[in-house]
Order: sequence, then structure tokens, then C-alpha cells
Amino acid sequence: MMKKFYHLKSYQMMHRIGVTVAVAIFMAGCASTPAPIEQMAISRAAVSNASSAGGNEFAPLQLKSAMEKMDGAERAMTEKKYDQARQLAEQAQVDAQLAEATARSAKAQKAADAIQEDSRVLRQEIDRKTQ
Repeated sequence: MMKKFYHLKSYQMMHRIGVTVAVAIFMAGCASTPAPIEQMAISRAAVSNASSAGGNEFAPLQLKSAMEKMDGAERAMTEKKYDQARQLAEQAQVDAQLAEATARSAKAQKAADAIQEDSRVLRQEIDRKTQ
């Protein structure tokens, strides 16, 4: 009789452990990564800002990279691969910010060059009139 009692206790304990493990696995499956909706919106805005800042003209490679990564993030979202979507969206945001900064820098350099050229021409004109 004692042997059956221990066998029954052992069986109950194994059953409880099995149920606990099954519940833990089920809960982990339910706690999947949420859709990165906010990150997607931030990244879309960054790509849009880079394009508006002149990324097509002054930073075409960085902007193209950002757009391709954003497209990949969109595809991953539709396939519910949220970790991949978040990662691609973050990379697209960084590439877009680089494109925007590069474009703004190139525009500023172009404006500085134009001012310097105007100053040089003005100096020449003043020198010519004073002689």
C-alpha cells in the first residue's frame, strides 16, 4: 500500500510540474512582442524629413538605404514579424537622420560657398573702382 502511495505522489508531482511548464510556455507565447507602431511612425517621419531636407539631391545613398529599410519594416509588419520590423524601422530612422544631416550640411556649405564667391566678386569690384 505504501508503495502505491509513493507512486501516486510521484505521479501527482510530475503532473504538476508538467502543467506548470505547459502554462509557462503558453504564457511566454502570449507575451509576444507588440507591434512597433510608434517606432514605425517615427521612422516614417524621419524618412519624410530627410526627403524634404534635400536628401534625394545631397544624400541619395543614405536616403535610399532608409527607404529600403522602411519598406522592409513595412513587409515585416504585415507578416507580424514585429522584432524584425522594429529593428529595420530603427535602422531606417538612423539612416534617414544621417541623410537629413548630410543634406542640411551640404546646403549650408553651398550657401557659404556662394557668400564667399559674392564677397570675392565684391572685393574685386571695390578694388577696380579704387584704382
